[in-house]
Amino acid sequence: MILFCDTSALIKLYVQEEWSSAMRGAVNEASVVAVCRVAWTEAMSALARRGREFPEELPLLERVRDHFRTDWESYAKVEVSQALVEQAGEFAEIFALRAYDSIQLTAANVLQTEMPGNVSFACFDQRLQKAAQVLGLLPLDLDRLNQISS
Repeated sequence: MILFCDTSALIKLYVQEEWSSAMRGAVNEASVVAVCRVAWTEAMSALARRGREFPEELPLLERVRDHFRTDWESYAKVEVSQALVEQAGEFAEIFALRAYDSIQLTAANVLQTEMPGNVSFACFDQRLQKAAQVLGLLPLDLDRLNQISS
């Protein structure tokens, strides 16, 4: 399985949240884990925000950032191009998505057209998940993964 993670799914691999164990299970089942290049900025921003909100977690968050930096090299990355952002603009209108959600969706759609095999789309936004399904991306069975990982 090719697993595309938007940032909401990716961050669950590094910060313990609801569905973190299911995401780890999905990564273990995947032959390829892919992200959009913008996930780097979104993830670092999320970690920085968490550090501002919970300063007592700063030492832990620095270790999390180091782990993320190390793992980043192993992810297949979809690059942001002019064609991708133009398509993302269309998807933003069609599916009523926020800007970066639309870029994430478009990146997964590009991956689906360029790589053989099915692409599973991991995200934790209902509107984005529905748009992904309309485009033929497979949703993760989070409940099944959560049971396996528990």
